[in-house]
Amino acid sequence: MSKQENAGLTALSAVLSPLEGGGPKTEAVVQRLCAAISLGLMVDGQQLPSETDLANQLGVSTMTLREALAVLRQRGIVHTKRGRGGGSFIRGGAEVLESTSLARLQQMSVQELRDLGDEHFAVTGAAAVFAARRGLRADVARLRSLADRLKDSGEPISARRADSRFHIELAVCAQSTRLTRAEVALQAELSALLWLPRLKLDPAAEATAHRDLVDAIEREDDDRARELAESQTESRIRRLVALRLELS
Repeated sequence: MSKQENAGLTALSAVLSPLEGGGPKTEAVVQRLCAAISLGLMVDGQQLPSETDLANQLGVSTMTLREALAVLRQRGIVHTKRGRGGGSFIRGGAEVLESTSLARLQQMSVQELRDLGDEHFAVTGAAAVFAARRGLRADVARLRSLADRLKDSGEPISARRADSRFHIELAVCAQSTRLTRAEVALQAELSALLWLPRLKLDPAAEATAHRDLVDAIEREDDDRARELAESQTESRIRRLVALRLELS
């Protein structure tokens, strides 16, 4: 299995890993499944595992899972067919994801966004440093390919997925399991927000920033790699906070 395929499995397993802590878990299950769709780990029309299997994977009761699926059906993110060939299927279209993400942004406080940004600033900066120190030639080539995919993206969903995958692969390039898990979790929370059309991220400009970062990694210039990764992260969070204030 290639590293890229392995990263995809790592991402999905991280997003759908067992929930921790006590208290109500229905909304947490909803967020996990929305994250899997947002990252492109589950795609439009894909059938979900059986309720028993998915509940076991997430470490929740089947009742909790059914409550979460009911919420997702109400939001138009999942639809369920009865009878032979039935089951629950993903609806991951652009309009559904945009409306869901915009509603989630409105529910978040500015402080929550800034805290999320601080964590991403730290994780991405560290991943960039270790990628420059440890990255293999194949890792660098994969990062460059993802930057090119972002540049050539014709619509928001493909741009968001290429961008998210770039950041996850950056952590994979750093050869750090913990950084990879942290980046997957961050992308699950952030990617759909950052690529809301109202934020007006330009795929070509973001791809240029990614390519500059890849160049620094290839030169093994860890200081420059950190600077570029942190600068891009900080700029994006500022724009996201500005949009949140505008929505207020």
